[in-house]
Amino acid sequence: MIVGLGNVGAKYEGTRHNLGFEVVGELARRFGTGNPRNRFDARIEEAIIGGTKVVLAAPTTMMNNSGFAVSQLARWYKLPAEDILVVYDELDLPFGKIRLRPSGGPGGHNGVRSVIDRLGTTDFPRLRIGVGRPTSGSTIGFLLTRFSVEERPYLPEIVSLAAEASECWVRSDVEAAMNEFNTRSIDVASSRATT
Repeated sequence: MIVGLGNVGAKYEGTRHNLGFEVVGELARRFGTGNPRNRFDARIEEAIIGGTKVVLAAPTTMMNNSGFAVSQLARWYKLPAEDILVVYDELDLPFGKIRLRPSGGPGGHNGVRSVIDRLGTTDFPRLRIGVGRPTSGSTIGFLLTRFSVEERPYLPEIVSLAAEASECWVRSDVEAAMNEFNTRSIDVASSRATT
């Protein structure tokens, strides 16, 4: 299962905090059945990636309660935590960078904290997508704003790179995906993937 974290509703569309939703949406466009549905407090769509059946999920519980949807889906599909990739925005990574990790703490991300609380473990892979930190003001306000005019042109490439990393995780494993994608980023100066 690949879970993208975000907030539901038009006022949150296009915000930094909804990057997880964007990546799951891209994967659904590439591999989905075209039959999304709402179930277990999430919008889900089944997909086939590299011959593997994958559930693509976007919790509808709002960010801070994402774990409710993730835990329900994990129980229904009988998935261990290591078979659930959680995709989300990351303040501590520069804009344009992505990082995969096999496990870890919430790092101040309330959506991830909720997933940890509901699954009862930190041992699930995650894909963090850098949004950078604001130079002033609150981080919460920053995360809930839309990307700037300067940032928007890079978003399709960033989302595409994160979708490719997620696909690699399905086709191989977290270590292979880390080796291939943790050194890659979108060069926001030239708008080209770099290694």
